Amino acid sequence: MSLCEPSSLLGPSLSRTLVPTSRCPKRSTSAGRAAVMSTAAADRAAAAAAVSPPSRRRPISALEARVSLVFALASQASSVSQRLLVNLATETAKYVFPKRFESRNLEEALMAVPDLETVKFKVLSRRDQYEIREVEPYYIAETTMPGKTGFDFNGASQSFNVLAEYLFGKNTTKEQMEMTTPVYTRKSPSDGERMEMTTPVITKKVENEGKWQMSFVMPSKYGANIPSPRDPSVRVKEVPGKIVAVVAFSGFVTDEEVIQRELKVRDALKSDGEFRVKEGASVEVAQYNPPFTLPFTRRNEVAVEVERKEQ
Repeated sequence: MSLCEPSSLLGPSLSRTLVPTSRCPKRSTSAGRAAVMSTAAADRAAAAAAVSPPSRRRPISALEARVSLVFALASQASSVSQRLLVNLATETAKYVFPKRFESRNLEEALMAVPDLETVKFKVLSRRDQYEIREVEPYYIAETTMPGKTGFDFNGASQSFNVLAEYLFGKNTTKEQMEMTTPVYTRKSPSDGERMEMTTPVITKKVENEGKWQMSFVMPSKYGANIPSPRDPSVRVKEVPGKIVAVVAFSGFVTDEEVIQRELKVRDALKSDGEFRVKEGASVEVAQYNPPFTLPFTRRNEVAVEVERKEQ
């Protein structure tokens, strides 16, 4: 390489500084002139870039900001909707794919109950007309309801709503608790004070006042640490365990149906060699299904407290 030629290693500007053009032979070819012109253009571009300020991002317009916000909110709403749909599907599955109790006949075989938590019990024996169960202790939330019977629609609806509000957040911790089954309607003994058996929702008649008590059974995971109700008409208490005789039937519950079922189970217990109706025991009716359930698939139970006969 000649000293008069620009070095690609030094760069065009530095090479011209080191080697004066007067001491180098002139190029006569067009290629040489083109190379010199290209070098000068590159120098000018480099100088312009050195003094030019860095480019800035174009400011976003108000419309573009609104559009971006809409897309962000839509994405967030979609994520929340997906979670809600999953939760809804999970809860719906508990009713679409219910569980069944062991059946003794065709009527019971068609019955199905939602796959929700219920009071724990152990079957001690099974007879042709009833079943003997040992029910474990549990906690309830109860409220007094108006109405002449345990199946008065208006009174039951009002009481159910009060308890549902407590269960779904109207409590001191604002916690939403899970629903349980069944719904129980209960006539209390004549003294109207003892609360011996209830289940997720129980109704108890207080004979002295002509009132009924409706109760929700609390989810077992809370134990005694149940959130306190904010509504003073709602009371939380523990229900002791007991032994009951239970008979199941389908369809809708009426006062006449309950009376007939109670009389039958009491009469059948007279010939039981191991258990007898406990003195002062009252009837309880369990309803497991939501209102939209077909009548022949509904499970209802009439229960009467019993005790072992003295040997």
